[in-house]
Amino acid sequence: MIEGVKLALLIFWLAAAPAAAGTAGDADALWQRMAAAYAKVEDYRTKVEVRNYEDDGSFGTRKFLYTFKKPQWIRLDMESPHGGTILVYPTEEGKVAVQLAGWASFLQLHLAPDSSLLRDPSGQRLNQTDMGLLIRNISRSLKDQRRGPVRIEEESKGLRLQVLAVDHFRPDVLTLYQFLLDRKLWLPLEVREGTPAGRPVRSTFFTDFSINTGVPESFFRLD
Repeated sequence: MIEGVKLALLIFWLAAAPAAAGTAGDADALWQRMAAAYAKVEDYRTKVEVRNYEDDGSFGTRKFLYTFKKPQWIRLDMESPHGGTILVYPTEEGKVAVQLAGWASFLQLHLAPDSSLLRDPSGQRLNQTDMGLLIRNISRSLKDQRRGPVRIEEESKGLRLQVLAVDHFRPDVLTLYQFLLDRKLWLPLEVREGTPAGRPVRSTFFTDFSINTGVPESFFRLD
């Protein structure tokens, strides 16, 4: 009850101060709200857009429908590039099954999660993409891996947290993170990653959440 009152006062104060430095306690209260919200999630589906930026500011984009079921069932239905391709994890051998689209749809590949064919420039693997891991990584970014002050800003879509921290997937790199939190779901809507100087490196956007749909485990098999 007390934490709820503190959080309400924090949001009220932020609404009156659009940009302000937050304290570690403020950020911790928000993280606890995220963790509590995610604890009630058994499965979810969301549209995802990932932008990887080049040094000149241009970027490549991936779009897909992401479905997750606890403890760690993952399915990606690609929209672009390679629209129609499906990836599921894990197989019985702990690998990623890939069903290609188009004329090659009869082919099914079984790849290790760290396969170079699946590698993201950030070093993140397919089995490191669920919202639960993201929330735990946000906690580390706000606590022991934080390397700068936390800023909390009120926006129309939610609360934006900004912090310089050890990169989630590259321990020898510092990343300037921005996490946009939905005030109703208390789940992340955006993760923006940049260099300490502020140059964008990668942005991930989550839209159209569907939560606790009862999706069966059979949905995560390519039989």
